[in-house]
Amino acid sequence: MLVGLNKPGLAQVRGGFDMRLNRVIRVVSLVAVAAFTVASGVMASAAGPYSVVDKWVIGGTGGWDYLLADPSMHVLYLTHGTRVEVVDTTTGKAVGAITDLKGTHGIALDAEGKYGYISDGQANALVVFDRKTYAKVNSIATGTNPDGIVYEAVTKTVWTFNGRSGDTSVIDTATMKVVATIKLPGKPEFPAADGKGTVFVNIEDKNSIAKLDAKTLKQTGEWPLTGCESPSGLAIDREHRRLFSVCDGKKMAVSDADAGKVIKLADIGEGPDAAGFDAKNQVAFSSNGQDGTLTVVNTKGDSFDVIQTVETQKSGRTMAFDSGTGRVYIVAAEMGARPAATPENPRPRAQMVPGSFSVIVVGRK
Repeated sequence: MLVGLNKPGLAQVRGGFDMRLNRVIRVVSLVAVAAFTVASGVMASAAGPYSVVDKWVIGGTGGWDYLLADPSMHVLYLTHGTRVEVVDTTTGKAVGAITDLKGTHGIALDAEGKYGYISDGQANALVVFDRKTYAKVNSIATGTNPDGIVYEAVTKTVWTFNGRSGDTSVIDTATMKVVATIKLPGKPEFPAADGKGTVFVNIEDKNSIAKLDAKTLKQTGEWPLTGCESPSGLAIDREHRRLFSVCDGKKMAVSDADAGKVIKLADIGEGPDAAGFDAKNQVAFSSNGQDGTLTVVNTKGDSFDVIQTVETQKSGRTMAFDSGTGRVYIVAAEMGARPAATPENPRPRAQMVPGSFSVIVVGRK
């Protein structure tokens, strides 16, 4: 028997055990909280936030329409009145232009890196240019007022969507000749191709999407964009087969491309005219000219909730997403006072302030 040591009672043993257990619980809880905080920070870092990181003043006069980024060449093509500006995306400086056009709307690029294509609306033509020299190499007659344009990789064709004649002209890029003219159910706006031989296009005056087969050169479907008024810009998530149509009334209609139906209406800003999609981060974009904002929509899962609304600049209604840099480019300009309405022009547009034509660059720092 050891002298001077007392044998502990049962209550003392239990008390000591409870104290140790409480300490373990507190440590585990602190570790869990720290892990959650780190994970949340990682997720937040991966998702954003977006902000305006630069502004490139291009200058000049004349209106604009669509733009397109070429990640492989690190350039941005901007339709600008009677010309297409070519801007280096590493410096923000103009490096060339395709000129002597009549009224530009959209740009498409081939898969080989050789030719680019411009829809010259007032000339009723598709203009072909060399992507290295920016020299024009051909002009091909299309339907009336070609607007939206897309390159279809499976058939190696370019499609112009002709607003006034309500059809699409399909041009074989090898022969540089129109191989088909497909009548559409209404006024076409912006198209998107799925990379597998299908082309989709918003039908603005019917609030619908038309589906076209690039191999048979026929329309194979159409579905209503319920809740979407005057759909304009269109983007596609090729992997998950989702289409994003931006609409008047501050809505983005999300469609299932295979089922041919709207599955969600997401909230966006006022006055959109273009959409974009980032496959890496699974977000869709809407550039809203009347609000002067860029809406960022989460496309993971089925919630399609708004992640962020970025203040850009009023008049910035069209945009292009650059998959190489993860940046969004938005064209905008300072606008003067709107002229008074007249019987000849009941809805006059405000005129651009000369020299203020710019690119707003949105990215994540």
